[in-house]
Parts: sequence; C-alpha cells; structure tokens
Amino acid sequence: MDTRTLGTTGPTVSRLGLGLMGMSDLYGAADEAESIATVHAALDAGVTLLDTGDFYGMGHNEMLLRDALRGRNRDNAVISVKFGALRDVEGGWNGIDLRPAAIKNFLAYTLRRLGTDHVDIYRPARLSPDVPVEDVVGTLADLVTAGHVRHIGLSEVSAESLRRAHAVHPITDLQIEYSLISRGIETEILPVARELGVGVTAYGVLSRGLISGHWTAGRGTGPTDFRTYLPRFTGENLDRNLALVDALRKVAEAKGVTVAQIAIAWVLSRGEDIVPLVGARRRDRLAEALGALEVGLGADDLAAIEAAVPVEEVAGGRYDEAQMAHLDSERS
Repeated sequence: MDTRTLGTTGPTVSRLGLGLMGMSDLYGAADEAESIATVHAALDAGVTLLDTGDFYGMGHNEMLLRDALRGRNRDNAVISVKFGALRDVEGGWNGIDLRPAAIKNFLAYTLRRLGTDHVDIYRPARLSPDVPVEDVVGTLADLVTAGHVRHIGLSEVSAESLRRAHAVHPITDLQIEYSLISRGIETEILPVARELGVGVTAYGVLSRGLISGHWTAGRGTGPTDFRTYLPRFTGENLDRNLALVDALRKVAEAKGVTVAQIAIAWVLSRGEDIVPLVGARRRDRLAEALGALEVGLGADDLAAIEAAVPVEEVAGGRYDEAQMAHLDSERS
C-alpha cells in the first residue's frame, strides 16, 4: 500500500482510508460481522486510516472499531474521530456542543469506547456559532499537550475558519466532501489548505453511492437511510444525476475499470495531499475501491471523465437546506 502524508505536520497514512459511518448509522441496517470483516480486510490490505465519529450510532461505531482492532497492533491504525454532534434516544439531532468541558467529556467517552489511550486525529464534526474556532482549537491543543490526542483536524470549515484555526495550532487535515460532483472546495478552500500545509481527507468520493455505478432509479432506501432526504437522490434530480453516471460508465468501460474505481481514481489524481475515504461496508465493495489504486489516469482520461460529468450539470445540493445551514464550508 502506497502512502501519503497528511499535511506538513500529520501522520503518514495509506493512500486510501476507510470511513466506518455506514457500518452503524445513516445508511440503513448493516451486518456487524461483515462490517468487522471489512475492517479486517482493509487492515490486511494495508489501509491504516480509519475514520469514525462518536455520534455514529451513538457510540456503536467506536465500539465496533474497538472490536475490529482487538488482537491487532493498535499502532498500525491511524484513528480519526469526529465529535460535537448531540443525539437523542430516537437517533435525532440536537445541535453541536463545542464548549471546553464538553470536548473533554466527549474524548473521555471515546477513549473508553475505543479501548485506547489516544486518538490520532480529533476533529469537531461541525463548527458552532456559540464557540469561536480559536477556542475549540485551543482546547484541542491542551489535549495534544496532555498526550490524549496526537493531531488536530477540522471538518467542513471555510477557508477563513481554517486560517483562524491554523493560527492557534497546526491543523493536520481538513475532512470535507470532494468528488466529481462535489467540487466546491477547489475555488478557495483547497488553495488555502495547500498554502497552510493542511492535508485533505476527502469523504463522499462516491457521493454516498450515487456515482458508484451501483445505484439505480428504482432502488429503495427507507426511513433510516438519510439518502432518502438528500436532494440529489430524489425525483428528477436523481434521473439527471444517473444520466451523468451512465456517461461516466462509458469512460470507465473504455478504460477497463468500474465506475466506482474511475471516480475514486479521479479524486486520487487531484494531488498527493488528498486522501480519499471510502465508505465500504462489505468486503466486495472494499475490494472494488482498492482496485482504484491501480488505475492510472492520463490527461486524456481526465478530460474524458470531466466531459462526462460536467459539474454544472449536477442536480441538487449535497444536503437539504437545513443541513447546509450548518456547514461553515458553504458560507461565503
């Protein structure tokens, strides 16, 4: 497994990371045994970056990762954890809490659930209008000094917030959505991250399965799958977006690869400072994603890919209006 370094101050990780969210939450039911087997397969393939959140399944995802790492060398895993989102017993959302006492509380529970004495990268899932980003990073810097956190990351923040945060303590990486159909970071956020020496861990590289080549117009989701409520997966938007996928499929087939592989390879081609996270919940999907590491893209390939999926033709936002309002990265 080839590696990339997260920013100028971060750890060296596998070129591809594994996002665990769907193994516990938000994509409907998952098979726990298969989820753990998928984590094992990723580790065996040399994947080191494992991304979770303390609110994924209200702690279930961290405990699943603990079980998957049992008997393995903890030092071979780079564990990235998001925190701050508040949940209720029905699985609903109750805002963001980034007060210093809350951050320390979240971390204490995370360390217990993971069965470890440190988190490799710790990051707020979203910013809060009630707590300046400087104060959040200051609290995290204290946790770094104490040895409970190795590196500080951020998620879905604007270029301005990234500058302000980095002035307090070096930020290792920015986790943010980036794919063929979500390219908003290219205008301002990505250039600033590169100026500051901040790496990017890109989630949603297959747009939650929409551009995986496996999604169909008649596919059901269900009330526990949040894609049911995302604009790109609904009505005419879905039809228009799947037409783009069909165009991408022709490019992939000409290359002798799958749609998912060419979409992941495109993100990999964006720069050595970008590490895609794939949300595979099964070993076969993981194996397909790992195949993207062998896909080389030349200038003609990239031109064909981007001609097949013009970003201006994408229908619908990446979240609904209420969720978009919580994204600092989307604020002008």
